Amino acid sequence: MKILFAIGAGSFIGGMARFLLTQFLQSKFITLFPFGTLAVNTIGCFFIGIVFGLADKGNLNGEWKLFLATGILGGFTTFSAFSLETINLFREGQIGFASLYITGSILIGLLATYSGILI
Repeated sequence: MKILFAIGAGSFIGGMARFLLTQFLQSKFITLFPFGTLAVNTIGCFFIGIVFGLADKGNLNGEWKLFLATGILGGFTTFSAFSLETINLFREGQIGFASLYITGSILIGLLATYSGILI
């Protein structure tokens, strides 16, 4: 039960942080391109790499890994928003932005995760 509360608390923190950061970043750009979600997913990928890198080296116990990775970062990143925003770009006829968003999200996300693991 303790683990479930830790994951729930982490999800709350991550979800609030995602909302605030996404709103802040989107307010800085006047475009249909979803910079906010791209940023939170990239940041989340980087930090999940750090969490798993620390756990692999024995510097992070299982409870902290669940709190940070499943809780905070699970609440912070959002594949569902990425999917919806991509569909909306296609519906708006923004095929170039949609393609850039898909490619950028995957490549930048992989690079951020790998960089986090290396740290």
